[in-house]
Amino acid sequence: MNRNPLVTDIKYLKGVGEARAKILASELDIHSVRDLLYTAPSKYIDRSRFYTISEMTENLPVIQVKGRFVRFSTEGEGVRQRYIGLFHDGHSMMHVTWFKGIRFIKEKINTGTEYVLLGKPSYFQRSYSFIHPTVEIYDPAKPPTGLQGIYSLPETLRRRNITGSTISALVAQVLDKFTDIPDTLPSEITGMYHLMPLRQTLQSLHMPSDTKTLALARERLKFEELFYLQLHILRYACRRNSTMRGQIFGQIGRFFNDFYHNALPFPLTGAQKRVIKEIRHDMRTGLQMNRLLQGDVGSGKTMVAFMTMLIAIDNGCQACLMAPTEILAAQHFDTISVWAEKIGLHVQLLTGSTRAKARREIDEGLLSGKINILIGTHAVIEERVQFENLGMVVIDEQHRFGVAQRARLWQKNSVAPHVLVMTATPIPRTLAMTVYGDLRVSVIDELPPGRKPVTTLLRYEENRHQVYRAVHSELLKGHQAYVVYPLINESEKTELKSLEEGYQQICEAFPSFKVCYVHGRMKPAEKEHQMQLFVSGKANILVATTVIEVGVNVPNASVMIIENAERFGLSQLHQLRGRVGRGAEQSYCILMSKQKIAALTRKRLNVMTETTDGFIVSEADMRMRGPGDMEGTQQSGIAFNLQHANLANDGQILERARKAATDVLAGNPQISDSDTTTAFTYDRDTKPLPLSAGSLHILAGELRLRFSGQYDWGRIS
Repeated sequence: MNRNPLVTDIKYLKGVGEARAKILASELDIHSVRDLLYTAPSKYIDRSRFYTISEMTENLPVIQVKGRFVRFSTEGEGVRQRYIGLFHDGHSMMHVTWFKGIRFIKEKINTGTEYVLLGKPSYFQRSYSFIHPTVEIYDPAKPPTGLQGIYSLPETLRRRNITGSTISALVAQVLDKFTDIPDTLPSEITGMYHLMPLRQTLQSLHMPSDTKTLALARERLKFEELFYLQLHILRYACRRNSTMRGQIFGQIGRFFNDFYHNALPFPLTGAQKRVIKEIRHDMRTGLQMNRLLQGDVGSGKTMVAFMTMLIAIDNGCQACLMAPTEILAAQHFDTISVWAEKIGLHVQLLTGSTRAKARREIDEGLLSGKINILIGTHAVIEERVQFENLGMVVIDEQHRFGVAQRARLWQKNSVAPHVLVMTATPIPRTLAMTVYGDLRVSVIDELPPGRKPVTTLLRYEENRHQVYRAVHSELLKGHQAYVVYPLINESEKTELKSLEEGYQQICEAFPSFKVCYVHGRMKPAEKEHQMQLFVSGKANILVATTVIEVGVNVPNASVMIIENAERFGLSQLHQLRGRVGRGAEQSYCILMSKQKIAALTRKRLNVMTETTDGFIVSEADMRMRGPGDMEGTQQSGIAFNLQHANLANDGQILERARKAATDVLAGNPQISDSDTTTAFTYDRDTKPLPLSAGSLHILAGELRLRFSGQYDWGRIS
């Protein structure tokens, strides 16, 4: 037997064996005693009291009632058949209904026995009832006590006679057998943060005496999970920074000063100046910069990126900007090449559509150093693309690239280039601390002067004529409009308006104006032609799918209609809204929706009408649908699967866990195998926390157990 009982294989428990162990592993990912104990009940029943039928309300959770069945009846036939029992608790009566397993219920339940029913009250036809409750024979010798955990299991397990009661029995067996369970957190941490010991935590998770005890157990497990995740992320950052040396950009030279003093098209905002200072500080340390730049659409991220590139060029290096689509890459090229030309710099565009002759010229120009800035799509990471001295890499909408793709840019110089990753998708603070916890974060939280917030309106089909009149008014002013649809072709399974039908409708509604359209299935040349009609102003209205979400910059467009807005997520709605409001004129985003929509959907759309702040939108988005895989952020290189914590709700616990991880790392540099005094910059309130040898052993074991097998992208060189 292992000294730590938690690593015991589940098959050795009484009542499991080889066959059941395989099922538990495949269906619930339970391989060991630890896995079993860390699998939390999906809900809890208050078994400290019996409710009466007269006390029932709709907002009650699962409750228990005690009484006898008076009679049974069968209604319906075939698949519509249902079995109904009339249940009496001594004072009132209610119906209990089963739609499945009727034959089993008929054999198990009778009218002469006193039962305890566990179920959630349902209100139907002015009375309360239970549907498919758990039924137990009442035992006067076992009075109701505490909370009981209920485990939600897939049908595949129930068919093999593994039920929630089976899991409860196994947990009880383990907790009874293993009274001495070693803690998975160092005593220095549990003491400082007043955390429940692990043995008591697991007992309280599965068999809590009351809700307060359950809350303390949950908090302990959430803290533990987030602490080790943060420790892993920070350790990763230290190790990467200690091994990934960067070029020292010590001077601000001719190109930066010439552009700033003589060619800057508009004054920088205070936020832009602050971010440039943060980036410049990183570039002087001798370590590779890895910084995330967040900012809403139109906040001036491209200008910051360009001026960052000028710092690299002033220090004898080249720069590269990689974008996810040809449209976005071309937009960056059009903007940056105009700025660069004013100060005598050479910029080139490289995409999959670049002709062979032009590619050869680009390859030669990069190797000779003639090309100062390369802008492109995935084509820039091809092996044939080599630089004379690449010192700065900017990655736009970086979540659209896999971590391995991004890392290939690092290999294009003997000294790793500095990296700035940009996103217009605001990331909630708790998510940024986790997914991008190894990157420093800069935020442009200020729009350029003269920009007016977009007015967002929610409208329904009966308002369509009014909406079209408003659009017509904007077009008469010489402005342009977007109309966005979620589908290309009509689907028989939905009522969504297709782009093709919508295009015809818009043409009929606005006969005096030129209408063009784009969607993702068009050939690139045709898509580019249609897009250019709108960009050039030859077309007044662009009918499109979400292909325009990124990479379309038309300051003259002042209104956007989003059809079937209820079908879009908040993040996508915010991105689409960012296509308007890019000029000095007041702009409008009109969300067209069905009148009858779910309450949560209406709440989501109301968020859009109440704020244009992308960070408020992203926080609301995460609260409503959970962190999930927010915009592909799992590609960051550090995978995480949270079993107990929730980034949308547990921000305060995350803050405490990160503080603990930072203090531990600062006090124990051997954890990261690096000189943490130079590899990582700590917060001002960091207080190094040295750990005993035994505690360090606990940390090493947990980190290995939780994160073994993850590839360390920080070691790419």
